[in-house]
Amino acid sequence: MEFKEIENKVLKTAEDYCEKYNIKLDEDFAVLKLYEEVGELAQSILIHRKKCRPEKYLSEEESKKELGKELADVLGLLIMVSHLLDVDLEDALNKKWIERTNK
Repeated sequence: MEFKEIENKVLKTAEDYCEKYNIKLDEDFAVLKLYEEVGELAQSILIHRKKCRPEKYLSEEESKKELGKELADVLGLLIMVSHLLDVDLEDALNKKWIERTNK
């Protein structure tokens, strides 16, 4: 699947979610949700590395699954934020990480 297709599907999912729960899809919502998801990613890393209370421990397989979910949430929110800020994330990623033209 091409990056633009992924972006479009993520944005459609976000729009559907906001419509369902009567949430205004704007920059404030998207950035605050991104912070929330980064926190959840940090928590899942702590659990994965067993740097948490023992009752939160998960098996290797379960903790990897949770890490994947949280990484996907962060990526989805980044896509949403870039769209709301009118930034071509694919182009920015190519320039910064692939072509290294934005040093």
